[in-house]
Amino acid sequence: MSATAAPVGDFIAHLQVERRMSSHTLDAYRRDLAALAAWAEAGGIDDVATLQGEHLRAFIAAEHRRGLSPKSLQRRLSSCRSFYRWLLKHGRIAASPAAAIRAPKAPRKLPQVLDADEAKALVEVPTDVPLGLRDRALLELFYSSGLRLSELCALRWRDLQLDDGLVTVLGKGGKQRSVPVGSHARAALSAWRGEQQPASTDLPVFPGRNGPITPRAVQLRLRLLAQRQGLFKRVHPHLLRHSFASHVLESSGDLRGVQELLGHADIATTQIYTHLDFQHLARVYDAAHPRAKRKAKP
Repeated sequence: MSATAAPVGDFIAHLQVERRMSSHTLDAYRRDLAALAAWAEAGGIDDVATLQGEHLRAFIAAEHRRGLSPKSLQRRLSSCRSFYRWLLKHGRIAASPAAAIRAPKAPRKLPQVLDADEAKALVEVPTDVPLGLRDRALLELFYSSGLRLSELCALRWRDLQLDDGLVTVLGKGGKQRSVPVGSHARAALSAWRGEQQPASTDLPVFPGRNGPITPRAVQLRLRLLAQRQGLFKRVHPHLLRHSFASHVLESSGDLRGVQELLGHADIATTQIYTHLDFQHLARVYDAAHPRAKRKAKP
């Protein structure tokens, strides 16, 4: 292993073993840090641990010239910050070269959400068709509890306490949390369990061909069910999580509570839903206030 690759390999192993990050997240870190290592080697620098702030600025500028979007540049720099923080913590460097560097700002893109009527239309799929009970339970649980796709696919029957209305999941970074399950989701899950009759609580709630259902299978199924239910938005698993968060925040106004329900480590991640809520309030204001609407120009 080269001097450039050695510290990166150690850092990825740390993320995998100690932080228990998902394979998707690990791949993103590998790509970002491989790009940094390749840039350093092309410039005759053997060890990325020796890079200084001016080097990282030049790296980000080179990636920008190569056509990377502001969002991709932000992710590149975020990976570098995490890497150099880890090197600093373990005494491999004296200071982080990434600490004072800022990436270009990306335009803020608010997530799309379903309104309450659209969400109701989506989850209330017929149950008297093949896979109907499974689909109903899956959709109701997604919308009821705001689970991530990976959390839903990994769910076992032992993780559900339907009598208490709770589901326990293992989220990002191996963090466990318990989330309420609404009455409609509990009824749908009970009906699905009655049909499936699992022999063990260790079995997956939503089985696939070889173990738990795959994320890709869920994505394709949601797209099909949305079309069948007459929804023409691009429906995907995270859309139901966005809708859950937006609707709970809209009704409660409790941002910290929504953060806990979603399992966000940083409340700044949750704050995007306050912008969605403001959009709703602005529409209500425009529709209701007698002096909100501007007169049409003659």
